[in-house]
Amino acid sequence: MTGLILASVVTAWLVYMIVKRNRPQPVLLIAGLFLMFSAIALRMGPLLPGKETTGLIWFDPFEIIKNLMSSRTGGLGMMLMAIGGFGRYMEHVGASKALYALVASPLKLIRSPYVLLALSFIVTQILVLFIPSHGGLAMLLMVTMYPILIRRGISKLSAAGMIACCQFIELGPASTNEILAAATCKIHPVIFFVSYQLPVAIPVIIAVAITHFVVQRWWDKREGYSVGDGQTVEVKEDTDRPPLIYALLPVVPLALIMGFSPLFKSHITMNVITAMLISTLISMVFEYVRLRDSRAVLGSMDLFFDGMAKIFVVVVSLIFCGEFFATGLTKIGAVDQVIRGAQAAGFGVHSMIIVGSLILAGFAFLMGSGVAAFYSFAALAPKIADYLGVATVTVLLPMQIMTTFGRTVSPILGAIVVISIIAGVSPFQVIKRTAIPMAVASVVTIATDFLIFVK
Repeated sequence: MTGLILASVVTAWLVYMIVKRNRPQPVLLIAGLFLMFSAIALRMGPLLPGKETTGLIWFDPFEIIKNLMSSRTGGLGMMLMAIGGFGRYMEHVGASKALYALVASPLKLIRSPYVLLALSFIVTQILVLFIPSHGGLAMLLMVTMYPILIRRGISKLSAAGMIACCQFIELGPASTNEILAAATCKIHPVIFFVSYQLPVAIPVIIAVAITHFVVQRWWDKREGYSVGDGQTVEVKEDTDRPPLIYALLPVVPLALIMGFSPLFKSHITMNVITAMLISTLISMVFEYVRLRDSRAVLGSMDLFFDGMAKIFVVVVSLIFCGEFFATGLTKIGAVDQVIRGAQAAGFGVHSMIIVGSLILAGFAFLMGSGVAAFYSFAALAPKIADYLGVATVTVLLPMQIMTTFGRTVSPILGAIVVISIIAGVSPFQVIKRTAIPMAVASVVTIATDFLIFVK
């Protein structure tokens, strides 16, 4: 019981510090160190097996940090950094704008404003597969999609609310949360995406699109806005984009990863890092053909490494810091005590999935980050799954999906702050428009997961 009390206090402190906008990495490290030193003081057993210990148990927590840094940076971390490098290069060449121009052109044919809003949401979910950044995609949509919606009579709050939901699910084999979830479940990212994520995500996306149609129209009527009222909103549409053929570039890595994957029983091995390097080289060839400036094109390679560095600082460091905190919760005995308590209370797989998913969604709401919340607790999923007697993916999938629902209703989420600034509204006005769609998404996610995967 002492371990559980300490873990509860430390977790509450951790959430408080992150809500106060402190960097999550050092907070997670300090929390993990406190838990491990407490476990040592309470004589709860060795932290490392005999062959791996430093010889002095008080040094072993730092050895655990070293082990986590080594294992995560070299494998999963390098994969995520390669994705970040490619994403930075796509931002530089403007390929995302070309992709949007190609995918969104049919939207201009839609006459009904709220049908246009719902279909625009579907388009954002296609773009998520190729632009796996909530903030980056939101910025792109605010200078491309937002002006179209406003001119067609959609209120600025309805448009902002829909765009705020653009990455309400971390979807696809190039998303950071999906890659961590797949690695935790020991499943190939493409198999995880096609066999597990998509069956849940498709009905959720459809449900949220319909919800936007109904809810945004309801809010507009409630707040006295009618289509055609006119809005004194001055929006400058971004027309600076490369040739439309550049729309192919963000598609290349996904095509390589999925085409040469176990899904199609390919004898060729193509991992994420290799796909990103090949795709970056192809993009540089496109840039040379367009610019005819070899120095500028070769120099632009620095942007790839700059993107890698940023992912290491923001994401990879968060992975091993989060795992270290989760290890601390395990060593102090908190996880075992929670599992025994759930067992005594008669909690089954359904109850544990609902409670776990809601807890992570709540943390994401408070932290304003789905990444910080998910990375802090994802490592605990295999132990919970063992207790429940189910596959890890059964527990982790709804948690991974619902974590991002929590951040989508957080007024401190970076993407929502940017959207509210551009739209000239309060972040609280925006999350008022995202709350009901995310509530519907939560219900549909849990129901679909139970129907398909929980036996």
